[in-house]
Amino acid sequence: MDAPSELGEFLKSRRAAVRPEDVGLATAPERRRVAGLRREELALLAGVSITHYTRLEQGRATGVSDSVLDAVARTLRLTEDETDHLKDLARPTVRRRPAAPRAEHATPSARQLLAAMTDVPALILDRRGDVLAWNRLGHALLAGHLPWEGPEAPAVRPNLVRMLFLDERYRERYPDWKEEAHLAVASLRLVAGRHPDDRALAELIGRLSIQSDEFTALWARHPVRTCTSGRKSLHHPTVGPLELSFENLSLPGSAGRRLIAYTAEPGSPSDAALRLLASTTTSWVISSTTPAS
Repeated sequence: MDAPSELGEFLKSRRAAVRPEDVGLATAPERRRVAGLRREELALLAGVSITHYTRLEQGRATGVSDSVLDAVARTLRLTEDETDHLKDLARPTVRRRPAAPRAEHATPSARQLLAAMTDVPALILDRRGDVLAWNRLGHALLAGHLPWEGPEAPAVRPNLVRMLFLDERYRERYPDWKEEAHLAVASLRLVAGRHPDDRALAELIGRLSIQSDEFTALWARHPVRTCTSGRKSLHHPTVGPLELSFENLSLPGSAGRRLIAYTAEPGSPSDAALRLLASTTTSWVISSTTPAS
């Protein structure tokens, strides 16, 4: 990914979202040629020279200070995630020649932890959304239509972002698909800003851009947001609607790997549905491991 051009597109998208009257600027009666703030207006409000800001937006500024970036972020009313993203793009790490992607795997201890979580759907993901491992209930909840052993084959292992846009059966699990898609793209944008030399990530973004117009449209809007916890509405083809809480837990020393687990409010209809789904996975495990007589 080209960090300078990404920075320029990000800043332009955020300038376009701020109306002059929202920041106390009087609007002239003549028709404005740009949506939102002009470069010179943003520079004035942020207390930065127009030359310095222009170089920043063009990706030609070096050694940009926190104070300048924070002033720009405040003027553009950026969120904390968006401000972090701005700094990632404005001060990228030393660029290296992208290495060939190496297959990642969940550690044996992480797999053991997943297996022990029999009543909680759980998965281990890498930073790109590839599924490195899942427990039986996690597989049944999100991707029972896919082979259980899918995460073991790096070349074709499931990726939750790709599935959201290209796998119709997975997509149907989300009644509010548009919100889920927006969150997925916003999270991917944040990761892309932090890892501009990740070839596998660039390949994922390129594939989605070619195969999904919906992804392309969302990506062009430059949403940025991290999502570490919250609630998800799902519709499972076997047990019906579910309202679940989720937590994303970073795994120490794992280069962006995380464990995501889902829970239901005790005693709720979703809790009952999740228990029913768990019973079907238990039956499947028993039947699949019972030796023939």
